[in-house]
Amino acid sequence: MTAQHGHAGIAAAVERMRADGASGPAIAAFERRARQLLEGDDGLLPGDRLEPVAGIPRLDDLDGVDDGDPALRRVAVLKLNGGLGTSMGLHHAKSLVPVKGHRTFLDVIAAQVLGLRRRHDAPGLPLVLMSSFATEAQSARALRPHRGLGAEQFLQSREPKLDAETLEPVHWPAEPALEWCPPGHGDLYAALAGSGTLARLRERGIDWLFASNADNLGAELDPRVLAWAQDDGAPFVMEVVHGTPADRKGGHIARLDGRLVLRETAQVPEGDDSFGDVRRWRFYNTNNLWIDLRALEALVREDPAGPPLPLIVNHKTVDPRDDGSPAVLQLETAMGAAIGAIDGARALHVPRSRFAPVKTTDDLLVVRSDAYTLEGDGHLAPAFDGDPPFVELDPAFYRRLADFDGRFAGGPPSLRRCRSLRVDGDVHFGPGVTVEGNVELTGPGRVPGGVVLAG
Repeated sequence: MTAQHGHAGIAAAVERMRADGASGPAIAAFERRARQLLEGDDGLLPGDRLEPVAGIPRLDDLDGVDDGDPALRRVAVLKLNGGLGTSMGLHHAKSLVPVKGHRTFLDVIAAQVLGLRRRHDAPGLPLVLMSSFATEAQSARALRPHRGLGAEQFLQSREPKLDAETLEPVHWPAEPALEWCPPGHGDLYAALAGSGTLARLRERGIDWLFASNADNLGAELDPRVLAWAQDDGAPFVMEVVHGTPADRKGGHIARLDGRLVLRETAQVPEGDDSFGDVRRWRFYNTNNLWIDLRALEALVREDPAGPPLPLIVNHKTVDPRDDGSPAVLQLETAMGAAIGAIDGARALHVPRSRFAPVKTTDDLLVVRSDAYTLEGDGHLAPAFDGDPPFVELDPAFYRRLADFDGRFAGGPPSLRRCRSLRVDGDVHFGPGVTVEGNVELTGPGRVPGGVVLAG
């Protein structure tokens, strides 16, 4: 492919976005990523260029805040709600998966926000969802029973998948929807501006945004972080946790030329085995982010594309279910990468209780179990000591939610005293099973109800 053909392909993609009604900021952000690609900036971060991070301030050391602090009337809660749960074999909003009894992620989030309003005398605290074309209507229906919640939604951007050879927008008549993709959750900044949500929040006097993933129910608004960020003059704060084996695929922070940066899996060069070293990198991104909307507003005035985030090139096939379908590139960014793009950005070390993400059924088993208790105000409280249990289930039998549910038909086992549970093969669990210590099981088999597994 010549540079001329590459530019022509990108230009065609931009025209397709315009025809689709994409906003100015969404197009500007895509054009920036395309320039990065054409200029050979692949966003890769070799481990030997990075230094570990030390001396991160701790949430537990911050001063308390009065419940009626007026700053809480100038903050909004935002949840990333665009995912379809395809990693669990789902075709509906992941936030609609039952997580505690019959209560879904969205049910718990609603309870948390309503509880925050009561507890902090902040009746106008907004809940905002960044949804996708596939999740918007489903989520609106699911939230209707929560009276007085008044959640707002805006849509994440979408852009053409690019033919890996020509950089032309790919065509797939068999399923045209697969010709489009989201540009990663770094789209948050352009989507906030392009949807008008940023302007509407600012008009209502909202200065701060607390953003997190909808599948992390540990991410509740903590006024101490807001007070610290304001006092410190930090326009952006990323909450980080000490790494555990469960974080070995997550993004970690590091220093590059003295500046904080975020490194994601897709930014690791081939053959670089440094990424999974949780002892070296220590601090891992929770995607719980605090954003000063005044600073963001100034940034997008200067450049509609928003913060200059590193490029992440995802190599896929146009139909992710068909390895034989045409190869495509998806140009993405990570919203946490703003820690390296916004002057004055800070990291804050938070307890593990604020990071309970559910990316796979392994994670779902932990959160559904008694390792976490769900309180009346939606607070997800850890019931274990130290790190959360580490669960690794054979994906051949447990990856899809329907298969997972069938093997735990009697409910999740007790994991409160479990350190690790590894299952290789097809194992069905009866009701009332307890797992303690480090347990490994090999199938096929069945664990009878009421059994205590200890190791």
